[in-house]
Amino acid sequence: MQLAPLDAKFLSVAYNEALAGFEEGGCPIGSVLAAGETLIAQGRNQRVQKGDPIAHGEMDCLRKAGRQTSYRGMTLYTSLSPCMMCAGTIVQFSIPRVIVGEARNFAGNIEFLRARGVEVIVADDADCITLMARFIREQPALWNEDIAEG
Repeated sequence: MQLAPLDAKFLSVAYNEALAGFEEGGCPIGSVLAAGETLIAQGRNQRVQKGDPIAHGEMDCLRKAGRQTSYRGMTLYTSLSPCMMCAGTIVQFSIPRVIVGEARNFAGNIEFLRARGVEVIVADDADCITLMARFIREQPALWNEDIAEG
């Protein structure tokens, strides 16, 4: 899917976070929270790096964003379709819009989000798809641990 330039820009930042996580030996999932043109925070999956089982990419990003009085008008960008924990957090905080880099390697919970009124756009980004496929191929045990199938 062809994204608007601003969405493509922030998804690229999320991808770069995912790549940094991969290079650190972690799960390559990156995320960005933005309000219009303003980047609020960015983060990446830190489960391996910090030994924190809930430090998924979206969770790391939201922690770095700190307290927000409202998420109206914000978009969460994520390199991979959100797991149930992250999808639940998106719903809990009423984040209205999510741009997903890819949902081929992991379908995640897109329909859960849509059923709760969240606008979800799946970009089918080739870089996100390739990086995650490489990670799953090279680190199957770590991937299974990340999605609680290990």
